[in-house]
Amino acid sequence: MRKLLIGLLAVGLALGLGLTGFVQEAPPVVPVGTLFAYTGPLAEFGVPERQGADLAAEQINAAATEVFGGPIIRLIHEDTATDPKVGIDRARKLVEIDKVPAIVGALASGVTIPIAETVTIPSKVLQISNASTSPLITVLPADEGQDFLFRTCASDALQGVVLGRLAILQGFKTASTIYVDNPYGFGLSEEFAKEFERLGGKVLAKVPHPEEPLPSYVAELEKALAGDPDVLAAISYPGHATIYLKEAVEIFGYSSFLYCDGTKSYEIIEALGPEILEGQLGTAPGADPRRATYKRFLEDYKAKWGELPPLPFIDTAYDAVAVIGLAIAKAYVDGVEPTGENLRDRLREVSNPPGELVESPNFKKAFELIKQGVDIDWEGVAGSVDFDEAGDVLTPIAVWKYSKGEIVDLFVVTAF
Repeated sequence: MRKLLIGLLAVGLALGLGLTGFVQEAPPVVPVGTLFAYTGPLAEFGVPERQGADLAAEQINAAATEVFGGPIIRLIHEDTATDPKVGIDRARKLVEIDKVPAIVGALASGVTIPIAETVTIPSKVLQISNASTSPLITVLPADEGQDFLFRTCASDALQGVVLGRLAILQGFKTASTIYVDNPYGFGLSEEFAKEFERLGGKVLAKVPHPEEPLPSYVAELEKALAGDPDVLAAISYPGHATIYLKEAVEIFGYSSFLYCDGTKSYEIIEALGPEILEGQLGTAPGADPRRATYKRFLEDYKAKWGELPPLPFIDTAYDAVAVIGLAIAKAYVDGVEPTGENLRDRLREVSNPPGELVESPNFKKAFELIKQGVDIDWEGVAGSVDFDEAGDVLTPIAVWKYSKGEIVDLFVVTAF
């Protein structure tokens, strides 16, 4: 018997199997941070987006356990309070204490950009925002070779065009904007105004307000409503808009509004009442409801959390965690440490053409192909997740309305 065992071992060694041919070492579990908002003006959006992220991590780990012998990702959630200073502090905690090589977030562009400039880029940590839409992110200055800031939602260079066209299609001739004074609000206001005026409309005023919620916005409303615009585009967050929209109605007797992703909100319905909002329209980055990946996401989300709320960026939170998980798997198979640089260098290899197409949520197939050394082209929930040189993707823009106390998605406009 002893001679037989020695002989089998010799055969195994001759075939290049060694002991690892029989026992696979479990992969390391990589900590990944998230920076959502559970307090502050964007608090309404934080929990659903966290649920989208958690769903992706759960599915990644189930597949990784089958293919690699163990889980590969652990999410660490932090609250930015929709505040740049708090966001930077939480990001530093994730990087310096939790040692994360990747972060999903933040939600607000005005938080994401400072985090990138002061924390993730200097620390060479991969950052993927699921909700920061400012056009400024595309042109964010960075030294050659850094390339650490990505996003899974479309730029407002797209949403602003759709919003401007939507205003014209409703017959509005004049418009004003009131916007949160950060890269998101400024960028979307500018893109809307440019398209609205290109199509023959006239913008009477573009009025900023502070990021910190104010007790009253009467001074800003006086400027925005001067000249009695046909419509007021509300480009803010629920924590701001619930106050100034209510004041516009009650103090100024004005109720013609146009909305965006930041004001797609049940808090606004509660503040103003469904009668005032009935039939009013808005835009937001969205997903094509005909996509097989999106339909499956709806089913999976419902099975775990209940019906998907009609709020923005839940699907893009899922997509951000998904591609980070795929990059972690690629690094593991390649035998390299899952550092921010190594994950960044593999991100497009697992998400962009010309790899083999794999549709979400088939992580098991994706991991099996990666294990075989095959590049994959991941098809996400909100879009194809094909990152360009600036780290941007193209996703549809949804047109939605307030109807009978609910938020109803009407249709999507594909990227153009």
